[in-house]
Amino acid sequence: MTIRNWIKFFFNALLIGGLTTAIVGLIVRWEFFSQYVSSGETWQFIGAFLWMIFLGFTMSVVAQMGFFAYLTVHQFGVNLFKTLTLWNWVQLLIISLVLFDLIFFRFRLTSGDTSRTILYLLLLVSLVGVGIVTAYFKAKWTKKHTLISALFFMIVITTLEWLPALMVRSGNIDSWVTILLYPLLAVNAYQILMLPKYNRQSDEDKAKLDARKKARKKATATAKAK
Repeated sequence: MTIRNWIKFFFNALLIGGLTTAIVGLIVRWEFFSQYVSSGETWQFIGAFLWMIFLGFTMSVVAQMGFFAYLTVHQFGVNLFKTLTLWNWVQLLIISLVLFDLIFFRFRLTSGDTSRTILYLLLLVSLVGVGIVTAYFKAKWTKKHTLISALFFMIVITTLEWLPALMVRSGNIDSWVTILLYPLLAVNAYQILMLPKYNRQSDEDKAKLDARKKARKKATATAKAK
């Protein structure tokens, strides 16, 4: 990927993370924002909203680091297991283990807290649902064998990026766990779906650059010959 296209890729992902976090944060923590609205404290409201956007920028950077780490892991897995088919089965096993760990250990659900159970089930449905939809379009737009790898990235890598929030035990953690999941999903979906587009654009830009270099060399050689 060329530097210009990487910069576009980076800043688009940054904007997606910031806007997603701001919108989800506004909804989830409306009781916090509403106090500024009701009291007419416009600047405090804007400051809190901008802080949410900045938090989204941070989550976007985390997601982008995770994405490029995943590309390395994926290549390593294919080389280690020799065939893509075997690597896909390993990825499915890891997906199952991660979902099991989320449900039985990370979410810490109890039978007496129905509202919290519903919240975390919705988060789980969001994680798996967005992962399946993204993997489907990835396979449809590129090659069918990318389905499992895209699903692995959307579920396993997103969970790893989400894990620090899930490990916190105090404070208004359920709200933050909810807020932080969606920018990760949005940015990761964007990255895995849009990367081929930027790679193709980079190849086209390189081809155009090479053509211009050849044209200049030809023009220079012609001028010298005269």
